[in-house]
Amino acid sequence: MAGGATAADWRRAFAEQSQASFAEAFADGVVLDATTLAEPISGREAVAAVMATASSIYETLDFTAETTDGSTSYVQWRATAFGGMAIRGITILERDTEGHVVSAAIHHRPLGAVLRFSAEIRNRLAGVLPPTHFLKEA
Repeated sequence: MAGGATAADWRRAFAEQSQASFAEAFADGVVLDATTLAEPISGREAVAAVMATASSIYETLDFTAETTDGSTSYVQWRATAFGGMAIRGITILERDTEGHVVSAAIHHRPLGAVLRFSAEIRNRLAGVLPPTHFLKEA
């Protein structure tokens, strides 16, 4: 996903489940906000690690609609994880003038899936990212 990255490149990175593919898309100071995060994650390598980890959790992932307005893309999706749990969401990607993603906002639903997804990423990235980035278990 070199400069000028598109929603198609985003879909490809998910299919590859590759930290390198995600990292290519991001500006150095990219910020990831998500319903699965208690606080944003910043920086190309950290965000790429989260995205590669997240992509490996999905059992299925279908991008169902997308549109772009200027430097912002909106990608709607549905997925399954954790033995068939249905997850739906939308991702908002903002790009700089070179096409690199500077902000990604990922919104999962329903709440049960959000909590489970956050816990799974936290566990898989233990020792890589502080647990404070993730939601606390109830």
